[in-house]
Amino acid sequence: MLAVANLRNVAASGWRTPNVWKIALSAFFADFGYQAVLSGFPLFLILVLKAPVWAYGVAMALSYGPGAVVAYLGGRWGDRSDHRKVAIFGNLMIPFLSLSALVVVPWQAITLFVIGWLSRNLRSPSRRVLLTKNIDDQHRSHAFGFLHGLDVGGGMLAAIGLLVLLSFHVTFRWIFVFTIIPLMVSSALLIAVKPRAYLQSGPSSNEPPSHQAERNVRGVLIAAAVYGFSSYSMGFPIITVAQSSKSAIWGVLTYIIFLGVSALTGFGLGHRLKGSIRELAWLGYLVAAIGSIGLAAAYAWHGSVITYYVPIALLGFALGAIETLEPTLISRYTSRATSGGGMGKLTAARSVGLFLANLVMGLLYHVTPVAAYGYAAILAVVAVVVLLLSTRSR
Repeated sequence: MLAVANLRNVAASGWRTPNVWKIALSAFFADFGYQAVLSGFPLFLILVLKAPVWAYGVAMALSYGPGAVVAYLGGRWGDRSDHRKVAIFGNLMIPFLSLSALVVVPWQAITLFVIGWLSRNLRSPSRRVLLTKNIDDQHRSHAFGFLHGLDVGGGMLAAIGLLVLLSFHVTFRWIFVFTIIPLMVSSALLIAVKPRAYLQSGPSSNEPPSHQAERNVRGVLIAAAVYGFSSYSMGFPIITVAQSSKSAIWGVLTYIIFLGVSALTGFGLGHRLKGSIRELAWLGYLVAAIGSIGLAAAYAWHGSVITYYVPIALLGFALGAIETLEPTLISRYTSRATSGGGMGKLTAARSVGLFLANLVMGLLYHVTPVAAYGYAAILAVVAVVVLLLSTRSR
């Protein structure tokens, strides 16, 4: 009865409850911290430590490959214990990313970066489950769009801060160390989340999912993995623009545009999307394919900086749609008791693809960026086909 009363209170007062705000703001401050490292790390590794581009591909592969296992185990761990505690523990370990600029040897910087990123993967499934437990069924896409908007909005501000500080010749060492402060604020907000869950009905209750629901979950996970094979780190476009324009600042601006469009997409689409599989296919994966084709064309035709920013904006739009729709679909078609495992599998599915994607991108990029971005576009189209076929009703 108490859970029913809680749910009615949420419906009456709106879905942006204090817990939802704390979770979303935690995401904002987390990205405000580590996204500055994420956008600056390829420049630090390649331009400062003089490592080859393929080393950055290896760094991303090491982050995403083991990250698949860590994400899955983190989701299962949360189901069996407490998602709030798992999210807090993982969040507290992310500042290892910030220490990566305190060393002068590439492999040491990569090691610290990987430890921090694995901690982020451990946290992510449980943070998503925390959100679903504090929201009613009809507002899932609203909540995940809101979370993504604040999440990526923090990342955009981090990239803007990085650009400003670099223009004043502040070293990467001081920039990266400063990011520890917002990361600690992020953890404090998660600690402040009250350990309570609202009643959920429908497919997300403790009842076993139907055969079609299981089929839909399996289809989304397979498609997420396939799309992961095309989902390269944004460090590659940053490097492309920085080298083409001969300016690190123009490279960082690439990331600002990407994150800004993605944040606006999360805020805007969350209220308009129905949360369907077709929306994920067309607005997410297909738009991402078009963006990668645009990057390949811009490089092949020696385009200006502006010609890179248009496909970058498309990639940002695609990410906003994907990050809103994928967790919405998984939460809709999994039971509440196994929601952590479902979110863990989603993060793991993407990470498996990202592991090989960044290795392949690093190797193909060494040959020509056109081949690298072309490869990504083809795999994104394959993800569209796989998603639609694997979730088709019998």
